[in-house]
Amino acid sequence: MRYGLKPTLIILLISFGGITSCSQSASLKSSSPEVLDITVSVVPQEYFVKKIGGDRVKINVMVPPGTEPDNYEPKPQQIQALSQADAYIKIGIPFENTWISKIAKEQPKMLMIDSTKGIKRLPMIPHEHHQHEGENQQEDTINSDENTLDPHIWLSPKLVKIQAKTIYDGLVKLDPKNQPEYQANLNKFLQEIEQLDTQIKQNLANIKQRKFIVFHPAWGYFAQQYNLTQIPVEVGGQEPSAAELSQLIKEAKEEQIKVVFAQPELSSQAAKTIAKEINGEVLLISPIAGDWYNNLLKVSQTFSDALKKQ
Repeated sequence: MRYGLKPTLIILLISFGGITSCSQSASLKSSSPEVLDITVSVVPQEYFVKKIGGDRVKINVMVPPGTEPDNYEPKPQQIQALSQADAYIKIGIPFENTWISKIAKEQPKMLMIDSTKGIKRLPMIPHEHHQHEGENQQEDTINSDENTLDPHIWLSPKLVKIQAKTIYDGLVKLDPKNQPEYQANLNKFLQEIEQLDTQIKQNLANIKQRKFIVFHPAWGYFAQQYNLTQIPVEVGGQEPSAAELSQLIKEAKEEQIKVVFAQPELSSQAAKTIAKEINGEVLLISPIAGDWYNNLLKVSQTFSDALKKQ
């Protein structure tokens, strides 16, 4: 994802101080609230929070459905709505660090839940240090000044289990009276994740070709969990140079790769260019679809159908 900030966001942050000074701060509830106001960064998180919180949560998503989070700038009304939020659930998207810290200072009683807790994140490796995600990658400590970390932790069912437990802990902290309900919902969701994991493994079981080319490198955690190798075209928001593109095309031909995966939220023109050079096709898969379960199941079947042909 190509994350960044537009200058006008500074104005939003400054104005937020004024908003919060004239509005009632949200606070951790001493008694059970009717509905918890929870804000998340991306659409898949809404799915997770709803699964655990059920009817006891109202969820606000910062990045709207169908919108790529690259360079997303929150609208003034979204910043204002945060002044009433009980909690914000972070997921490691770099732009969070720029403005969430400001909001946390203005809204100290709003619970900040870090859903990356307990997760070792993969590096988004620049082209000059290119290594295929999922291939001999053990998440050793890497200098974060040189490599940003991959935020797409919601695309690995194994990692979503960890996130679900973190979300559960946050909801219970806000609303301890309804802990039994949240626990039951969590247990049910964890079972659903196990079922999804089993189905994905079945879909990908008999594939000999385990390498795939993808324009935007969103599938590193998915690839790692299911023994696939992601070959990204774009890394860290930077498209490859002519020499790097030539090398990608050469590798695709050597590996007899005939499919380039792209996502509907981004332009697929570069992917089409590569597909043309390898006499292949472009298939669209979304990493940020709202129906997380069925989307991952569909993606795994798309991978299976495409890779079996290669």
